[in-house]
Amino acid sequence: MAGSAPAPVVLVAHGSGDPRAARATEALTRAVAAARPGLLVRASYLDHGPPRPGAVLAEMEAAGHRRAVLVPLLLTAAYHGRVDIPGAVEAAREAGLRMPVRTAEVLGPTARGVDPRLLAGLLRRLAEAVGPALGDGVVDASAFRGGGVDGVVLAAAGTRDAAARDTVAEVAEALGRVTGLPTRVGYASAAPPTAGTAVGALREAGARRVAVATYFLAPGRLCETALASAREAGAMALAAPLGDVPELVQLVLGRLDAALAADPR
Repeated sequence: MAGSAPAPVVLVAHGSGDPRAARATEALTRAVAAARPGLLVRASYLDHGPPRPGAVLAEMEAAGHRRAVLVPLLLTAAYHGRVDIPGAVEAAREAGLRMPVRTAEVLGPTARGVDPRLLAGLLRRLAEAVGPALGDGVVDASAFRGGGVDGVVLAAAGTRDAAARDTVAEVAEALGRVTGLPTRVGYASAAPPTAGTAVGALREAGARRVAVATYFLAPGRLCETALASAREAGAMALAAPLGDVPELVQLVLGRLDAALAADPR
């Protein structure tokens, strides 16, 4: 019976007009499901195409599930996390949804700080871009220095929400502590500096081999904007978006478990 199975999970992505973004979200969805056999995991999108979160929740309830958990595929708790996701749940209730729905925290920093799994995923993608080998799947942060990298830019989408920008800065600071390298934030839009400006600032300060850690979950226009800006400014390596990196899969499951522990019904 569906009601006796684990609470199903709806991953909620922002959505993008770039089809690569949806493919990346679906790949992450499959990876999360594969990591926990028996767990029903579905992707949904706030914008740019179906399915919407409310529609997925309605399907789950119709299939007999008694509750569900939304996990936002968001790296900051900006407008989409604070307004759009609660609004989607409320709209589903107005349309007749009755089962309880728990919403997990975003994947970026929370009141408890930067999750080590997020940092490890960024380091893995950065290592892949720079070239050092991974030993048994574990990133050795010293490999960046051994590979000649002497500065890192954390390239993010950008937001007008100052509190959300503070959490991006928090991730950059953590990245700098782990790598031992000067690290700056650069944005694609909505706030200065651009990723290219951040690369230029590091180069002016003496860094000659600047690598870019990509604070995006999936490819898309803003990601391309940030990376193009960094490339033009002389960045020597550009990391891929997090996508379905193993550490992100575990972070999603961790957010799910925390949401269920807070509401064990």
